[in-house]
Amino acid sequence: MEYRRLGKSGLQISALSFGSWVTFHGQVDDSAGDRLMGLAYDNGINFFDNAEVYALGESEKMMGRVLKNKNWDRTSIIVSSKAFFGWRGANNKPNQTGLSRKHLMEACHEALQRMQLDYLDLYYCHRPDRNVPIEEVVWTMTNLIQQGKILYWGTSEWTAAEIMEAHMIARQYNLIAPVVEQPEYNLFRREKLELEYLPVFSGVGLGTTIFSPLASGILTGKYNNGVPEGSRLSLEGYEWLRNRNLLEANIAKVVKLEKVAKALGTSLATFAVAWTIRNPNVSSTILGATKEAQLTETLKAIDVYQQLTPEIMKEIDAIMENAPMAIRH
Repeated sequence: MEYRRLGKSGLQISALSFGSWVTFHGQVDDSAGDRLMGLAYDNGINFFDNAEVYALGESEKMMGRVLKNKNWDRTSIIVSSKAFFGWRGANNKPNQTGLSRKHLMEACHEALQRMQLDYLDLYYCHRPDRNVPIEEVVWTMTNLIQQGKILYWGTSEWTAAEIMEAHMIARQYNLIAPVVEQPEYNLFRREKLELEYLPVFSGVGLGTTIFSPLASGILTGKYNNGVPEGSRLSLEGYEWLRNRNLLEANIAKVVKLEKVAKALGTSLATFAVAWTIRNPNVSSTILGATKEAQLTETLKAIDVYQQLTPEIMKEIDAIMENAPMAIRH
């Protein structure tokens, strides 16, 4: 495994990490979760990602049970939670969602209880909240760090302007700024990380733990001939993913990408993950899996990404036709 500094922080994070979105409780049980997290840890992964909203809190409970059973040295792992959406679904009441001081504090306490932890290594604002001043968010996260409940804080799907505002507020009041952003990043969705965030990377430094490197499975090639039963895009409640991602034009590009992957002697899934970590502004790519074979395959990306020469990257850009203007060859 390769380890990278998380932005300008001193934290070293594995270039590949493991997340529980959709899978934990929804697709895998405790025994499968135990095997998957064990396989990840044994292969050098030290970051395990979660959020209050995943399976409405049940994902964090499952991860907590696995961590307690594993009894790993707590100092050897990085565990996260994210707050914004709440965990009560349609039963959420005012102040049970968003980024108010009240919800961020209470969501942190609930995440610690669910995962049976004394502190979180990373705590994310899962989305921006235009109804809460960013000043309130920065103060709250600083307070949580001072209380020892979290070690670092970050954002997810914030704009570059919002992240920079948080840094300006932190500088103005001598508070603690966010060190990490968690955006979606894959061969289909590139604009934010490859263009919008560039001034943030060069200005204040920013770590990234990117999600959906396989575009919800599209970049595995398994949807080339329809939606297989039991796959993520077949699940009830995830129609929005299917509608956004399963486009004929996307499938046509996936077929071409698969030929490039085969020429390198690797699978399309491994190839797509490798492409993300080749970007030097990616600190860690979050992997998801329901089967050990899937995780074993994508873990190979750590070796494959070094085979992606500038010539191959140009070939990929020609297939995708979506490279941001700033990096087009």
